[in-house]
Amino acid sequence: MSIDLFSAFIIGLLGSGHCLAMCGGITTMLTSVINKPTKRETLGQANISTQGDIPVTVTSAAPPMSSSTACSAQSSRFKFILFYHIGRIASYTLIGAIVGFTGSIAAKNIGLPLAGLRLVAAIFLILLGLYIGQWLMWLNRVEALGKGLWQHLSPMAKFVIPVDSRKKSLGLGALWGWLPCGLVYSTLTWALASGSTLTGAAIMLSFGLGTLPALIALSIGMQSIKALLANLLFRKTMAISLISYGIYSFIVAIRVVF
Repeated sequence: MSIDLFSAFIIGLLGSGHCLAMCGGITTMLTSVINKPTKRETLGQANISTQGDIPVTVTSAAPPMSSSTACSAQSSRFKFILFYHIGRIASYTLIGAIVGFTGSIAAKNIGLPLAGLRLVAAIFLILLGLYIGQWLMWLNRVEALGKGLWQHLSPMAKFVIPVDSRKKSLGLGALWGWLPCGLVYSTLTWALASGSTLTGAAIMLSFGLGTLPALIALSIGMQSIKALLANLLFRKTMAISLISYGIYSFIVAIRVVF
């Protein structure tokens, strides 16, 4: 179990560059919701952008604040971001529990061997590496499988946008955790292969924690981290690392099956 949790964490860590494209826009948006103009200040012009089929309206920044006000806003902003990620990772954990339970039912009632599911998980890990390296984009087709569910869930964004409270930030994160994502789906195959509700949940929790460093760094303005993750050589190196680990996992699973 421990190796699966570590593997899930590494997948999240190495796949963080992909997370910037999927969730980076939301974390950036959250950094702008705190500095609201007061009644005496002039409202800036609203900018409308789209994040994962959800229209997000963000007003321009307010006039410069005093140092004490700025520190307070910075603290509030970080809490919003933290609640967003708690919601997002909670959804990953819930999905992992559901998938792990499904794997358990398949193993017990259908007789589907868990070792066979681990083979599938290893293959998906290889496909994930190829996807992140932009050498083979088959996971785009896998992402398309979740679009039907997302079309039903995305209208719920109207209840959490604009994000003006921690509760709404938590809700936005929880909603965003269901966004179709090849990185998430690839890791879910490990949760499925675990054949356990609790282990499946733990695997996705570990994965979510692995994605945190890059997204938190982006949220607090560490542009050097963003530049590193966007670097072509770094992305290719991470992709090769995932492929290598996928091949290793495939070999281990093959030995168990045969």
